[in-house]
This record gives sequence, C-alpha cells and structure tokens, in this order.
Amino acid sequence: MASCLATFAAQAQDIEAGRRKAEACVACHGPSGNSVAPQFPILAGQTARYLYLQLKDFKEGRRTEPLMAPFLANLSREDMFDLAAFYAAQKPRPNTFKADPARAVRGKAKADEVLCTMCHLGGFLGQNEIPRLAGQHYEYIVKQIRDFKAGRRTNDAGNMASVAKTLSERDIEDLAHYLSSLY
Repeated sequence: MASCLATFAAQAQDIEAGRRKAEACVACHGPSGNSVAPQFPILAGQTARYLYLQLKDFKEGRRTEPLMAPFLANLSREDMFDLAAFYAAQKPRPNTFKADPARAVRGKAKADEVLCTMCHLGGFLGQNEIPRLAGQHYEYIVKQIRDFKAGRRTNDAGNMASVAKTLSERDIEDLAHYLSSLY
C-alpha cells in the first residue's frame, strides 16, 4: 500500500509533464486553465484530486461531455495525474462576468440556507474531490446545477443532486451570480 501511495504522489506532482500534455486542452480551457469561453470550466486552482477524478469519470463514462470524449480516449492514468497536477498548480484569474449585486446577495442567502460551505468550504475554494466554485463562469455553474437537478450529471454520489432538486430556476441563477462574483 505504501508503494501505491508513493506512486500516486510521484505521478500527481509531475506538473511539467502535465503542461506538455495540456496542449490539447488549450483551445477550450486556455493555456493556464483559465478559459475565456463561459461554457468551459476554469480548471486553474481546482484540487488535483478533483481534476483527476473528473478526468477518470469522463473516461469511464460516469460523466459525459461529447466534446471531451476524443481528448480522453487515449489518456493513461499517468496522463490524468499529470494533467491534474498541472491545472491544480495554476492560479485562477477573475472571470469577466458582471454579477447583479441583488442576485448575488440572494445567491449568498441560498448558499447559506442549503449549507453549500459544508462541502465546498468557506470562500468556495473546494477541497479534495469537491470543486472550487469561487470565480467559476456563471454559464458553467448554471449548466452544472441544472444537470445535477435533471439527473444528467450523477458522478457525485447524489450529494449535489439532492441539493439541486430543492432549487428553483431563480435560486440556480442567483447562486451562479454569487459564486461567479467570488475570487
């Protein structure tokens, strides 16, 4: 077991290998994981564990996104560790979305009500396999919450789905205003 953990740690820290392997990802996610297109997530600053697990889930069909399929088809476990290490080491930059202040206030109130920080932590910086939401693109947040609510995204052991099912469309949009305004 110790050798498995040492292998994971060594692989998860090959940032330079990840930088080279990320060249195929630049068109959508940007050169440092700070995508400018709001439908693509900002990967910079996510935890390596979260990023690796998402890549693995995409590759194994537990999470679907047709645009990702061709890029994942030939990725090895080591490739996924390297990519995760690279993006985790990058610094997220503020997005360009201009949140409506009133909607952001309502979004914060809803986040407090449904206890979002129990998983995503204070500041919405994420932890382990829970993503960073602070500063994520508005459009991406809305799509992901809608997908959890509708059952199109299910790779979270049901935690987000159970919360998302309680949210109205206004709640979802307000939460996205709030979360995208954080940095």
